[in-house]
Amino acid sequence: MILTSTINFSQQTGVHGRIVYVGAEIRSHVFSGLHAGFDLDETLLDIRSVEQYLNEQSLLTLPEILLVEADSDGLWVDLVKTMKKNSLLHGMIIIVLSTFHNPRWKSQALALKVHDFYVYPFPVTDLFERLNFLVKFKLIRPRLTELSANVDVTYKIPVLKRVFDVVASGLALVTLSPLLLLIGLLIRLESKGPVIYKSKRVGTGYKIFDFYKFRSMRVNADKQIEQLSDLNQYGSGEKGKAAFVKIKDDPRVTRFGAFLRKTSLDELPQLFNVLIGDMSMVGNRPLPLYEAEMLTSNEWTTRFLGPAGLTGLWQISRRGKTEMSERERKKLDNFYASRHSFWLDMKILFATLPAMLQKEKA
Repeated sequence: MILTSTINFSQQTGVHGRIVYVGAEIRSHVFSGLHAGFDLDETLLDIRSVEQYLNEQSLLTLPEILLVEADSDGLWVDLVKTMKKNSLLHGMIIIVLSTFHNPRWKSQALALKVHDFYVYPFPVTDLFERLNFLVKFKLIRPRLTELSANVDVTYKIPVLKRVFDVVASGLALVTLSPLLLLIGLLIRLESKGPVIYKSKRVGTGYKIFDFYKFRSMRVNADKQIEQLSDLNQYGSGEKGKAAFVKIKDDPRVTRFGAFLRKTSLDELPQLFNVLIGDMSMVGNRPLPLYEAEMLTSNEWTTRFLGPAGLTGLWQISRRGKTEMSERERKKLDNFYASRHSFWLDMKILFATLPAMLQKEKA
């Protein structure tokens, strides 16, 4: 049997997750200890339907945890093996529960690299704390490269939006070419290093691409990000570590770089990203890998199912206001991914220019 359960992890861990429970023999024992902290759905299905159930889920509805009762026919072994072959399920927490001691089964479970193996009777409080630990510290998020290859909901840019992107970015690059050359010269005169800063970013459908900006920081500034975490505008985040990183009064920024960032001129090379199709003129900002890895939980994956953009709702809605929270920004991203249209894009573009001159130094 399979039982699907939605866990209210926000009270215990700050992380929202879903459990799928496979089996029925010790279900009541497990539920009795989890009831206080879990929202339990007692829908029952046959174990042979687990694979089909998982295959029918989207990126937004896949459970984070699978609790499997070891059945006497050994079907649980085949189930785990099948799951391990599915790259989209690699980040799922799997715990096997057995109703009697079987050293061979435990060895099999460990060989299959499940997260734990419990033999009944066991204190459910131990299981609860183990889940708590795994959700907090284990990699319950699928790797970004696997998500980009296996995501089952894809975004196709509307023809009108793509035509506008090509025309607008192409004209802008030609018109602004003297300014681009001047900025490049001034960057080289101020400090050693490349004029263009290139980094890996995650855009639509978790696609990873090379993202271009004028360099506004000292060389190797990325290596100092952990040392400056206490200056992050988004604080420590809802899960102990903020998903977004935006440093207040960033000491890594050069003098000319500060001017470029204040006027958003450092963003101009992204017009090339728009021209070649990595991004759109309007959309959700593509994120660095370390930020995107924090946003692969079910609650926030919607932001990656819409276009990645040069500007968007976040920039015009709250840019320059230090009181903006991480959750507010993610809500804006999800809203745009779900509701974007050509006319909304036009409104955002017209509102972007006044928002470019921000007051904060971040």
